[in-house]
Amino acid sequence: MKYTFEKAEKSTIKLTITLTEKEWQTAINGAYEKTKGRYSVPGFRKGKVPKKVLEANYGTGVFYEEAINQAFPKYYGEILDKEAEKINAVAAPDLDIKSISDKGITMIAIVPVKPEVVFGEYKGIKFDKVEYNVKDEDVEEELKRLQERNARMVEVTDRAVEDGDSVIIDYSGSVDGVKFEGGTAEKQPLVIGSKTFIPGFEEQVIGMNIGDERDINVKFPEEYHAENLKGKDAVFAIKLHEIKKKELPEINDEFIKDAVGAESVEAYKKETRERLEKQNADRAERELEDAIVKKITETSDVEIPDALIDNQIDRMIQDIEYRLSYQGIKLDDYLKYLGKTVEDLRKDYLEQATEYVKSQLVIEGIIEREEIVATDEEVEAKVAEMAKAQDKPVPELKGKMNARQLDYIKNEIVIKKFFEFLKTSNEIK
Repeated sequence: MKYTFEKAEKSTIKLTITLTEKEWQTAINGAYEKTKGRYSVPGFRKGKVPKKVLEANYGTGVFYEEAINQAFPKYYGEILDKEAEKINAVAAPDLDIKSISDKGITMIAIVPVKPEVVFGEYKGIKFDKVEYNVKDEDVEEELKRLQERNARMVEVTDRAVEDGDSVIIDYSGSVDGVKFEGGTAEKQPLVIGSKTFIPGFEEQVIGMNIGDERDINVKFPEEYHAENLKGKDAVFAIKLHEIKKKELPEINDEFIKDAVGAESVEAYKKETRERLEKQNADRAERELEDAIVKKITETSDVEIPDALIDNQIDRMIQDIEYRLSYQGIKLDDYLKYLGKTVEDLRKDYLEQATEYVKSQLVIEGIIEREEIVATDEEVEAKVAEMAKAQDKPVPELKGKMNARQLDYIKNEIVIKKFFEFLKTSNEIK
């Protein structure tokens, strides 16, 4: 096997691989052994047809495709191992066949490689750090949320519907006296004031008593999703079955102890303030880190191979597909609802993916340039911290960790040290 490589455009390398007749025939023979069961020739049992007979019947190139599938990864991997310092591949290559015959093959691979970063300034820059203070109102708001979470619904029989009540109704809607699809329901729950129904609907339920029937007049919005109802006047015949109201618990020491385990209201407020202060501090740090990375990324220059951006877009779409699946929604249905194609989605994500890839390359470049590493002692300390949190002996936890988990820990340490380096190297006010 012979090979040559040279720099190409957009952080790629043009790699030319030529296999000798012997190497190529070995690959063809391997392809024959793997695929011979697919072919039938009269007079031979399936899978027992000699290679020469198959080539005579199906053409001399019948095994070329499978031979390439076997040969390229093998020789490509050998070259990457041998030229690791010169070819730092970051994505799958594009393969083209320059020449092919029984005498040999020449393949050209365009290999995306890690691009060189031309750094802008990343030291001595002035940054403003926002501080978020916790006010008494913030603590009270948390207390109200706790109260809301522990509210109970109680039945109301001695008054009419009021704003904020939960009701059970039957309704039947019609336009110009004709009922429309989806406009009828029985025993439908509705929170008055939630604005989940057509504008003007919920307000007209107010004042009804249990057992009352009433006609409600509404107008469908111009932007309503059903074409046949957009902007139309409609009448809904309503019957009220049930009224419930939310009853909030009294905020006292007993309630707090039952709800969250704190000893008193004051103790809960103190814990809440400390939690909010921690959240605010974390938020301020994240925003500062984002601002620093954005600035140093904007002032740096890097020629990104298209494959890296495409891979990032793939991950972003996979993430959307994964999250939609939890809601029981298919990506195709989601795109139909948006009136978009997958290609439209890829275009939408292009700028965001490009910025993300560039920032990651800049971060990796600075880490390498400044020789920021995770020491063995730091890794051991992190593992010990994790073991303590899980109440396990360190040897037991470490014994269950694979190389990937240890690499994750090392990367976590390196990223933390990277941001510490940036914060101490710049002026933070």
